[in-house]
Amino acid sequence: MSPEGIVPDAAGASPSGLSVRRLILVLAAGGFASTFSARAVEPMVTVIARDLQEAPGTIALLSAAFALPYAFIQPILGPVSDALGKGRIMKACLCALVIALVGCAFAADVTTLFGLRIVAGAAAGGVIPAALALLGDRIPIMHRQVAISRFLVAVITGQLLGSSLAGIAAEYIGWRGVFGFSAVLLMAACAATIVGLPAEAGARSFDLRAALANYRGLLANPRARLLFGLVFVEAVPVFGLGPYLASLFEARGVGGAREAGFALAGFAIGGLVYSLIVAWLLRVLGLGRMLALGGIVCAVALFLIGGGGPWHMTGAAMLLLGTGFYMLHNSFQTQVTELTQQARASAVALHAFSFFCGQALGVVIVGFGLSAAGLALTIPVLAALILGVGFCAATGLPKPGR
Repeated sequence: MSPEGIVPDAAGASPSGLSVRRLILVLAAGGFASTFSARAVEPMVTVIARDLQEAPGTIALLSAAFALPYAFIQPILGPVSDALGKGRIMKACLCALVIALVGCAFAADVTTLFGLRIVAGAAAGGVIPAALALLGDRIPIMHRQVAISRFLVAVITGQLLGSSLAGIAAEYIGWRGVFGFSAVLLMAACAATIVGLPAEAGARSFDLRAALANYRGLLANPRARLLFGLVFVEAVPVFGLGPYLASLFEARGVGGAREAGFALAGFAIGGLVYSLIVAWLLRVLGLGRMLALGGIVCAVALFLIGGGGPWHMTGAAMLLLGTGFYMLHNSFQTQVTELTQQARASAVALHAFSFFCGQALGVVIVGFGLSAAGLALTIPVLAALILGVGFCAATGLPKPGR
């Protein structure tokens, strides 16, 4: 993709000569750092639980404490970003996320940690959705899925390093040190975004009636409803197991926080594999077949995770899960950015709202399933859900949207 592929955004803002390559790099800095901080908690669940003398199941809900505010802030941040400028909101949210992470590093008890994790989730909600909307504004649709996949390389690398390094680092510098390191990364990303992302022109005052009208228009679109529903269901089986992986490894006697971090890193590696082959997949399979294959790959991966075995076998299954997930999710993200040009940030916000509601609900559902029915019965239900997502998407999304 060449710099000439860039176009002005829907509000008339000019990219000020910002090339596609530089735009993706600047946005990637925030995406990497915010995702690193989000994924660093999962492999540290048992470490935090021991230090704060809480049950691992309670600490696992820190994932939901991050995901729910991330979701529920979206209906607010979307229209505010459309009005004030997506870049401005992204910069402000990165600054707020830095403050929340510094607070997490010094949290004295579990209540304070949960409160700060809620603030961090709300702040992170203005980073990746705003970046996706900016890419949608400035990159033509024919190049957009590949461009977004390039941005996702940074996001996925943040997942990879957050999942793998946090579990190891927590054993040497403690979980507080991991939060402090995450804050330093966010400071660097915030500085890069402030310096590298040009000021936006065309800001206007926020109009609540216009925002509600945009949301009504989106929800009246059957294609939009399908996308929001698919991404909600998709998140439940894919992200529900992660916070419990360290506990499952300890119960099997195959490892703990460090091994869970390595296994979770497999998911991010799968995303990187997808980013390398996405253009080939689209050319050879087309969108519909790729979506169906993504659901099948995810279902197979979940059965492999449920089959037990050493931690590195689970890591290989997580790699498959990540590859299949991004076949689905990157396609949904690209389609969402084309739902509307006038309120693109609002469309991406509803998408993120649905996704993170599903992610938070997934942690609760899987926790209930593991305690009430066990892994052997929970896994088939999760596999059936993601298989259904793949085939519903393959049937409904390749048709032209409005």
